[in-house]
Amino acid sequence: MGALKLHSLNSILASSSTALSSRSQSIFRRHHRIGLSPRRLTTANFSAQSTAEKDVSPKTDDRVANQKPRVQDRGITPRSEDFNAWYLDVIADAELADYGPVRGTMVIRPYGYAIWEAIQDYLNVKFKETGHSNMYFPQFIPYSFIEKEASHVEGFSPELALVTIGGGKELEEKLVVRPTSETIVNHMFTQWIHSYRDLPLMVNQWANVTRWEMRTKPFVRTLEFLWQEGHTAHATLEEAEKEALQMIDVYTKFAYEQAAIPVIAGRKSKLETFAGASKTYTIEAMMGDRKALQAGTSHNLGQNFSRAFGTQFTDENGQRQHVWQTSWAVSTRFIGGIIMTHGDDAGLMLPPQIAPIQVVIVPIWKKDDERTGVLNAALSVKEVLTTAGIKVRVDDTDQRTPGWKFNFWEMKGVPLRIEIGPRDVSSGSVVISRRDVPGKQGKVFGISMETSILVAYVKDKLDEIQSSLLGRAISFRDSNIVDVNSYNELKAAIGEGKWARGPWLASDQDELRVKEETGATIRCFPFEQPEGRIKKCLMTGNPAEEVAIFAKSY
Repeated sequence: MGALKLHSLNSILASSSTALSSRSQSIFRRHHRIGLSPRRLTTANFSAQSTAEKDVSPKTDDRVANQKPRVQDRGITPRSEDFNAWYLDVIADAELADYGPVRGTMVIRPYGYAIWEAIQDYLNVKFKETGHSNMYFPQFIPYSFIEKEASHVEGFSPELALVTIGGGKELEEKLVVRPTSETIVNHMFTQWIHSYRDLPLMVNQWANVTRWEMRTKPFVRTLEFLWQEGHTAHATLEEAEKEALQMIDVYTKFAYEQAAIPVIAGRKSKLETFAGASKTYTIEAMMGDRKALQAGTSHNLGQNFSRAFGTQFTDENGQRQHVWQTSWAVSTRFIGGIIMTHGDDAGLMLPPQIAPIQVVIVPIWKKDDERTGVLNAALSVKEVLTTAGIKVRVDDTDQRTPGWKFNFWEMKGVPLRIEIGPRDVSSGSVVISRRDVPGKQGKVFGISMETSILVAYVKDKLDEIQSSLLGRAISFRDSNIVDVNSYNELKAAIGEGKWARGPWLASDQDELRVKEETGATIRCFPFEQPEGRIKKCLMTGNPAEEVAIFAKSY
């Protein structure tokens, strides 16, 4: 596939103004009534036909592209009925994201962006604790930079978006819209690094990335997405390796402790290694449909980029040496992972640690003379919980019934709901419901409004929900990983939609054969390997010291 040519703004506006005008009402119209669903997101909507070249059109799954229009009063598609439709319904109904005007792109709405901010808040602290500083590199990269590292240009060329015209004139050199930043980082590192005293150099940037993906899915794979990318330079291979492993550990802890996603950390196979890296480490998560999601990566780049760009330093002995480097990243695809790991038929289910709203308070009254007392109690409870560091929202709108509000906030995935009515005000208590335990089982009456009791109870329940979501995800993951010892057993496990874990020491050709025949790839060689004697490779029968995990993936 050729790279996309981005033309001048005037020509784009001129050619698309008619289409935008005719579509504007349908693009931006919204329904917010429970039972009247917002305009549905579909894979067909997110997979685009370029306005510039038809041959760069992202492709769609025929099953999704040809599906009949959904009946609007049907609500969220059941997860077990159609996982992909359910996922898109949740994104739309929970107001996480919407279509961008360029198909294959998305607009992240405030509630979705608030989840991304929670991810940023945690990781920013960890990055700085481990000695990294935030900075920013330009979005436009000279094409010659991409060409300097052979495997890098080969790996990214099909996904590049190129700018060929600027200011109405043909550019002397094509510019790449940032697909990743290793090349431009090395260009700058070469100017900043001169001596061993300048090392290690460790930076991170929060930025957007453009990759012309052929199959798109909101949050998981879009033409443009948000991420952080860390870049470091070191004096020795050992320091770079330590850094790469340290950062994948940071991601692993985030996944477990904040997102409640029990990822499996490990090393990628040679075929799955990042273009231009010596080693790639990954965290792999099992989604609700049992597909794997690569949730974060950390690369030991060796000296591949420093040799291509001449990034050198003078060591303590006065000798010129090439630096050793790493890069590592997580992106907004983590939000997709959270949705697909924890959500249910009612909608989104958010771990309290990353929920934009941890507690929603729904005041309930029937008569006008009850309104003031109930609202004052709700606001008082909010103040108490907010002071304790809990993120709280009071839904005091008059336009909706309490039942509508219950369903709405459950669909938004808020971990706890507090109900306050006239009788609760009189008794000085509240009713509290858990999002992760539906129905009467998750509802507790008569929790005292007394500050110390209420705060302790709410914090305890938020901790329980966080632990419960992680525990469920671990049980689901472990029950869907099958240990295999032969290729036939591997094919059977993948055929059942499960992950296959087995001894592996076969060739790249054998790995490609597995992919071609089953649709599964090696997700990683887990850091945690089973103890015991050396086993035989499931493909060749030769001794194999490691097991690999195979799965179909996003």
